[in-house]
Amino acid sequence: MKYKILYIPMLFALFFCACKKDLGNYKYNPPSQPIVVNFTDGTFNALVGDTLRLEPYVQFDDADYLKDLSYQWDIYVDEDARTDTYTGYPLAIVYNLPPKLRNAKLTVTDKRNGIKYFFPFKIQGNTQFSTGTTVLSVDNGVTKLSFIKPDRSVLSNLYFSLMGENLPNNPIQLFAKPLAYQPGTAEDYWVICQDPTKNSVTIDGNTMLRKKYFNEQFFVAPATITPQGFEASIGVPTGVINNKLYLSITSTAPFAPDFGKFSNPQSGTYTLSKFFTRTPGYFFGFDLATKAFVSFDGGGNYMGADYTVKGKAFNPLNTGMSDIVFMQAQPGQSYAYFRDTDGKIYEFSFYIDMDDYSQRAIETYYKREFKGETYVKADTKWQKSAVDVFYFTSDDKIYRYNPLNQDLRTLDANMGGKKVSMIKLSADGNTLTAGVPGSLYTLDVSVGKNGVVTKQLDGIPGSPVDIVIK
Repeated sequence: MKYKILYIPMLFALFFCACKKDLGNYKYNPPSQPIVVNFTDGTFNALVGDTLRLEPYVQFDDADYLKDLSYQWDIYVDEDARTDTYTGYPLAIVYNLPPKLRNAKLTVTDKRNGIKYFFPFKIQGNTQFSTGTTVLSVDNGVTKLSFIKPDRSVLSNLYFSLMGENLPNNPIQLFAKPLAYQPGTAEDYWVICQDPTKNSVTIDGNTMLRKKYFNEQFFVAPATITPQGFEASIGVPTGVINNKLYLSITSTAPFAPDFGKFSNPQSGTYTLSKFFTRTPGYFFGFDLATKAFVSFDGGGNYMGADYTVKGKAFNPLNTGMSDIVFMQAQPGQSYAYFRDTDGKIYEFSFYIDMDDYSQRAIETYYKREFKGETYVKADTKWQKSAVDVFYFTSDDKIYRYNPLNQDLRTLDANMGGKKVSMIKLSADGNTLTAGVPGSLYTLDVSVGKNGVVTKQLDGIPGSPVDIVIK
């Protein structure tokens, strides 16, 4: 027992010494940290094809920011699921990525102890074609593509200047093919032409160089390709080709070579007009053969005239007319204009209710002679606003028509008596761009305004057919 009593003080003494010695281990001096001044979360502009140089000021106490630090720059290329990595200080590269806002990261490593520090930032890529207006026009029968820069200077006949060849004849649309699932962007331009001897062309929206011919847009191209028109309301192209509905393939990754290509047309016995509408739940159009309004489900399966008819104003299963002048249908109340065999133009009003597949219906409201029929020509161009106000051309005039009260008026714009070859309404419905030989006019059609000219731009080669503003 005496020995046990002696052991206890000895154990306390050892424990005290151990604790006292351990106290010295907590005297810690943290290493100095590099500070990258005015850099973190910043956005830096880069011009494609030009040198991108990033040389931020680095503060690093008790060390040399060049000798004692290493630098790694990571730029994320999301569309290709990869990262471009560069090392060294400063970053000095020829920027060669498609223009868009990109996430990036600078990693600074202290070579003395291996500690890494991370500084996120962004790069906004641009080209001289990133901002401006692309114009498709016809000049003495020759299709031309031009670009209007923000300073209003015009790069005319740009495609021929870059590629040394003319575009196909008979252009009908300048379609801005967006980045995958990003409506409103313009990754490529499809110059859509109805030329039986030459394919339409796909042009890189960043460089304006030809990317491919339109037959390469198909897995197996049809023997004859007659395009009628395209849209991309959800960010992937859909179109009418050879009077059949074509949908883009989206089952692969957006950066895969096959993404967005066309396969076979949507099966079914129909002859679809160019006036089709894509909604979130279905497609709606007009069958030229049966003279009926038809639909496809959200996956593109042909539903035809499988709907209930309400009302007796007309028969949507057989309108009795196949010469459709204009239609831009939408869920809810819609309008369509047809020319009868006697030359008269009729306005059809109806209500589309097809979101519920079990209760698909068209309710007819009226069929009446169109008040502005005497002004409609074979080459009349149409536009419709989100509030169902219509604009249409007639020689050198533009008319505004409201079907609710049949108000028909001529816009105030005076374009020197030149024939209007194109009109395009802005997304907000406040401005209308009109094209005449050699010029583009911007018209104010906002509430209370009747199309007064607010801007004129000259130097366009020939008569405009279509434009894309970005």
